[in-house]
Amino acid sequence: MTSITTRARIALSRETTGGVLVLVGAVTGLLLANTAARDSFHRLSGSRLGPLTADQWAQDVLLSLFFLTVGLELIQEIRAGSLRDPRRAAVPILAACGGVAIPALCYAGVLFAMGAGRYAHGWAIPTATDIAFALMVLVLAGRGAPAGLRVFLLTVAVVDDLIGILIIAIVYSHGLRLPALIGAAAAVAVFGWLARRPRVRWWLLAPVAVLAWLCVHSSGVHATIAGVALGLVMPTRRFGGELVSRATRLGQLVQPVSNAVALPVFAVFAAGIPLSAGSRLVDHPVAWAVAIALVVGKPLGIMATTALVTRWTPLRMAEGLTLRDLLPVGLLCGIGFTVAMLIAGLSFEGAEEVTAARAAVLIGSLLSAVLGAALLHHDRLRREHRDRSVLR
Repeated sequence: MTSITTRARIALSRETTGGVLVLVGAVTGLLLANTAARDSFHRLSGSRLGPLTADQWAQDVLLSLFFLTVGLELIQEIRAGSLRDPRRAAVPILAACGGVAIPALCYAGVLFAMGAGRYAHGWAIPTATDIAFALMVLVLAGRGAPAGLRVFLLTVAVVDDLIGILIIAIVYSHGLRLPALIGAAAAVAVFGWLARRPRVRWWLLAPVAVLAWLCVHSSGVHATIAGVALGLVMPTRRFGGELVSRATRLGQLVQPVSNAVALPVFAVFAAGIPLSAGSRLVDHPVAWAVAIALVVGKPLGIMATTALVTRWTPLRMAEGLTLRDLLPVGLLCGIGFTVAMLIAGLSFEGAEEVTAARAAVLIGSLLSAVLGAALLHHDRLRREHRDRSVLR
C-alpha cells in the first residue's frame, strides 16, 4: 500500500498541481496587497532576513529550486525526450523561436508607437511560457485533443524556458566578476562529478550546490542560473541496478518542494500589486506592450513560424496535427507567469514600471488562459459533433 507521504509527493510533483498552487499564491498576493494587510505585507516584502530581503529570498533563493527542475527537465528532454530527435522536434523548436522573437517585436513596436522607447529594455518579459499553468489549462480544457498537441506544447515551452534562461544569463547580468564565475564553474563541475560516482552521497551534493549558488550570486549573473546549471550536469542514464536515472531521482526530490513552496511563495510576492494603481497602469505603455505581446504576439509568432516552416521546408508537424489545432496552444503559450514576472523585476529599476509590467503579465496570462481554454472547449465540442454525425 502506498504511504500518505508517497501519495502527497506524487501529487505535488504533477505540473497541474504546480499550476494550481501558483494560482493560489498569485491570488493570495493580490489579496494581501489590496486589503487592510497591505502595509504589513509591504513591510514583510522589504524586511531583511539575514543578507537578503524576504522578496529577494523568494526571487533569488527559492526560485533557484524551480530553475533546478527546469534544468533537469531540459537535460532529460535533450537526452531522451522530445528534443532528442532534431528532425521530429524541429517544427516546435522553430515555432518556439518565433514565439520569442515576435512578442519581443510586438513589445517594442507598441512602445515606439506610444513614444515610450525608453522602456525597450523589457523586451524579454513576454518571451517565456509558464509550463505548469499552460499544461494545467490544456489538461482541464483539452480533453480529447490530438495526442501530439501536448508534445508540441511541452517542446515549445521547454525551448522557451531555455531561451529565457539564456536571456537572463546574458542580458540581465551586470558587473561580471571573473573569480566568482570561475568558482561557480568549478562548483558545478564538482557537483556533476559527484553525481556520476558509483555511489551518490546526496548529503555531499547539497553543500556543493549551495556553494555554486553563492558563487553565481556573487558573480553578477542572476542567481537562478545556478539551478539550471546544476540540473544540466546531472546524469540521465541509470547506473548499476538503479531503477531511475539520477536526474529523475533528483527531480523527484526537488519538484514537490518547488511546486509546494518555491513557486507559490514567489507568486505571492510577485503578484502583490496594489489595484489602486490600476488607473495609472492602464495608461502606462509598458502595461500595454506586455499584455499585447503575450495575448497577440505569442500565438502570432508560433502560428506564423509553423506555417512558414511547413510551407517552405520539408519539415512537418506530428501526424494528426493541423495548423488550426495549434491556435489554442499558441494562446496558452501566452501564459508567461513565473519567468515573465522574474524578468519584469530585472528589467526596470523604477517601482512603477515593475508594477505595470507585472500587472500586465497577470492580465495577459489570464486572457491567454481564458481564450485558450475557450478554444479548446470549442474544438472538443466540434470533434464530438463530428463523431456523432459519423455514427449516424
